Amino acid sequence: MVYNKRQQEITKKIDSEADISDWTNWKWQLRHSIKTLEQFEYLTGIEFDEQETEQLRQTFDKFPLSITPYYLSLIQRGNYRNDPVFKQAFGSPEELITLKSEYLDPLSEDKDSPVEGITHRYPDRVLFHVSNVCAMYCRHCTRKRKVGDVDSIPSKSQLTAGIEYIKRTPQVKDVLLSGGDPLMLSNEILDWLLSELIQIPHVQVLRIGTRMPVVLPYRITDQLVSILKKYQPLWINTHFNHPNEVTGSSREALAKLADGGFPLGNQSVLLARINDCPKIMKSLVHKLIQNRVRPYYLYQCDLSEGLSHFRTPVGKGIEIMESLIGHTSGFARPTFVIDAPGGGGKIPVMPNYVISRSVNKLVLRNYEGIMTTYIEPDDYQSTICNNDCDKCTLQVVSTDTDDFETIGIEKLLSDANNTISLIPEDNERIQRRNE
Repeated sequence: MVYNKRQQEITKKIDSEADISDWTNWKWQLRHSIKTLEQFEYLTGIEFDEQETEQLRQTFDKFPLSITPYYLSLIQRGNYRNDPVFKQAFGSPEELITLKSEYLDPLSEDKDSPVEGITHRYPDRVLFHVSNVCAMYCRHCTRKRKVGDVDSIPSKSQLTAGIEYIKRTPQVKDVLLSGGDPLMLSNEILDWLLSELIQIPHVQVLRIGTRMPVVLPYRITDQLVSILKKYQPLWINTHFNHPNEVTGSSREALAKLADGGFPLGNQSVLLARINDCPKIMKSLVHKLIQNRVRPYYLYQCDLSEGLSHFRTPVGKGIEIMESLIGHTSGFARPTFVIDAPGGGGKIPVMPNYVISRSVNKLVLRNYEGIMTTYIEPDDYQSTICNNDCDKCTLQVVSTDTDDFETIGIEKLLSDANNTISLIPEDNERIQRRNE
């Protein structure tokens, strides 16, 4: 177990009687989370002048501070202003700047909520908000409106209402537990919640989104892993943003999860002056795959209130993807996405590799800039699909297609649907026709 001099120093400042057994106890870490400016200054030795202190107090009045002692120990005090851990954890008066383009709920999660705690945006899956608290309050969080609100922590009856919605919605195949952080729940509540979900016949997979391996790796205990192992298939996504977060302790946590049989993924957020560098992102994805974590998404920073100082142009993300595609293994590359404002969902934004096309030929370019051609087949005969799978010559498993319904662009491409246009409700030309 990693326990360095910096961590020993912080431990003794918090409690002179404490030792490594306390430091590596996740509940001790939570009890001693840094929640005030005075605590931060005392434990780090970093001091702010009077003007900045007042600005920071105003910031924390609106967006609370909470940092685990562990994550605090990762801050490089000699250059803290540029330190990626400091910038993600501590906060800035820039958070008080709200632009017209920013929203309290940029992804319209509340509007897509049929019952409290459930966001149902995609046809076959739901987001289940099971906690509104985290081990640490990330300054770039898209749910800053909820996270830290101790008065709105979901009760067992609220969780039960979410479970009941999933039970009566058979198209839901995939349930993602999110928050806050689901692993802030007790082992007992987690055990109960997962046992209820796994018994729902149409639920095929469970997922947990957590930042615990990053900010409080000691939460990943042998007992927790033994509980989670009962509910396979269970996928776990974590949230590393910078190589400095991949420490000895986080590696131990990831190893426990990987050895427990859980497929691991990672979702990073592109953050200005933190990880908006091809070299940093390449280092991060390589460290992740070394620890059996597959990079899943790289998010463009959302349009949440007070995040303008974190956002980069979308072109920076495309530049980073250019530095990864062809330059490292395919499974080491995340998908760069924008989570569309207003609840449109995740939209992939990638470099363009199709240069042009004709009737029977594509012109493509590779990562080196070499242009090449791909010849289309001359004798391809498409299988016309009328959605009558029982009569199809392809071996379709009917149980997987019972509730199949085309929507969106897929509907326009479908042979079994006569829709030729998707028209916005407020289209003036169509409204004139109707009049």
